[in-house]
Amino acid sequence: MLRCTNRTPALKFPFDFYVVVDNSTSVRIFSKRAFFTLASVRQIGNITLRTDLLNTSVKFMRKGELTRAAILDVALDLSSRDGLEGLTIGLLADKMNMSKSGVFAHFGSREDLQMEVLKLYHYRFEQEVFFPSMKEPRGIQRLQSMFARWVKRVSVEIASGCIYISGAVEYDDRPGPIREALVAMVRAWQGALLRCVEQSIATGDLKADTDAQQLVYEMYGLILALHHDARFLRVPGSIERAQAGFIRLLASYQNSVTSK
Repeated sequence: MLRCTNRTPALKFPFDFYVVVDNSTSVRIFSKRAFFTLASVRQIGNITLRTDLLNTSVKFMRKGELTRAAILDVALDLSSRDGLEGLTIGLLADKMNMSKSGVFAHFGSREDLQMEVLKLYHYRFEQEVFFPSMKEPRGIQRLQSMFARWVKRVSVEIASGCIYISGAVEYDDRPGPIREALVAMVRAWQGALLRCVEQSIATGDLKADTDAQQLVYEMYGLILALHHDARFLRVPGSIERAQAGFIRLLASYQNSVTSK
């Protein structure tokens, strides 16, 4: 049962709404970004959901939609920590303080739940890395932004894990829809990097004979090394090494005529 109060002050934030897990940690869970006024608090199990009743897209969301969004957010957190295969209805129900049937009612199967979690992760990756970088001019500035934002996201995920990377280990030899979706998402990101490199060649920022696929391969290698050393080996300075590696990598391909 959702309970609504008006104890939250009317403050504007550039998010859709917050979920406060165990009244201590807040994370964004809804898809459409918009400025809004925090005007209510809704309780779902042990999750406090703050929503904007003045935002039309939120105002007309049904109870089931709000609950489903909260479940997905917690499921993403669990999947980042334990892997998509470690995500179970029972574990999620315990975390949400709901019954298994209550959680299951929002998803047709465990696989459907995993797929929705994967889509949510991909959406957030696009919002934090891809779309902000598209605001930069075509060429090397955009490429630098993409890598910098990528490193920033991975640095945040050191404590939890990157689903793109951990998922590759989980599903490298496990066929099925989840693997296919994961492969498609990673390839889409690599394709975006490749297009950006090709544009950098076209603008003259990179040498005309630059092997675009090789450059993307080496960029991806830096991220994999960063994740491995920072998360698995706990090596200090891994982020700085990845950043320094990218600077040297880019310099080797950069057109001396346009480089500063």
